[in-house]
Amino acid sequence: MHSKTVSERVCPRCGRTYTERPATARDGSGPICPDCGTREALESIGVGKDEQERILDTIHRHQV
Repeated sequence: MHSKTVSERVCPRCGRTYTERPATARDGSGPICPDCGTREALESIGVGKDEQERILDTIHRHQV
């Protein structure tokens, strides 16, 4: 039987503590929280800040 260790990390971008699998910053600076990773990806395709927050809200409401 495998035990799963959950480690807490602090995102260097937003300061949020998270336990999910980290995203990799596009600038190569290292791991960031999944939300900041999503924001970076959306920003790279021209999605504005307000829409980014609506998308993240939808993601959070539908996560198990």
